[in-house]
Amino acid sequence: MARKGNMVDIEIKSTFLQETMLVKMYEPESFDPIYETNICYMQDGDDYFQMGRIATLSDKLHDSYDIVNTYFIGIHYKDRKDRLKKYHPEGEQHGAYVKFLLEEVLSTVEDLIPLNPLGIKRALIGDSLAGTFALTTSLTYPDLFHKAILQSPLVDDVVMEIVTGSSNKSLEIYHSIGLQENSVATTELGDLDFVVPNQQLQGILMDRFPQYTYQEIPKGNHTWKYWQNEMEEVLVHMFS
Repeated sequence: MARKGNMVDIEIKSTFLQETMLVKMYEPESFDPIYETNICYMQDGDDYFQMGRIATLSDKLHDSYDIVNTYFIGIHYKDRKDRLKKYHPEGEQHGAYVKFLLEEVLSTVEDLIPLNPLGIKRALIGDSLAGTFALTTSLTYPDLFHKAILQSPLVDDVVMEIVTGSSNKSLEIYHSIGLQENSVATTELGDLDFVVPNQQLQGILMDRFPQYTYQEIPKGNHTWKYWQNEMEEVLVHMFS
């Protein structure tokens, strides 16, 4: 079946990362200026487009008006080590990657999107370590990001310190964890329990953020089977 939206490939020669980065933008078939614009920036971008079926869901949900004016921007990684360097707050390229996103990606992408008098709402979405990036970056830059979607984020002491040190209370957050994620293989740290740290994070976020939604998936493990299953519900909840 032909796509109704349009996929645009954007190459950015990043000054901060000293590499050429491919950014993929999926734009909806139509734009309605009576609604504000949502721009969802996705780390693990290829995974969200391929396994998360974001383009298919975008077409379906725009057709039904369950979401409107929502653009999905995907940025992918080279490999697991590259992902860790860029996404974790203590990764050696994390600072450069954040500058790449804020100073190079946002301006390049948003120059291509129709101006909307009602403005835009930016979101960050990510699974696992990309979810960690979504949370910590949106908390650190509250003037730029309005929504964060966290699917099974990696939560450690560094992340908790950023969360507890933030004064941001306006962020809208969706947060999910699978209850079978108690022994997840990671690149550098071996097998980790994701469940207990995410439940602890939930206790903190629930008290701080009025617009906070938390889901525990009883049979969920750390795979795209479960992240994809909840994707339609998540998009409607956050971008309707």
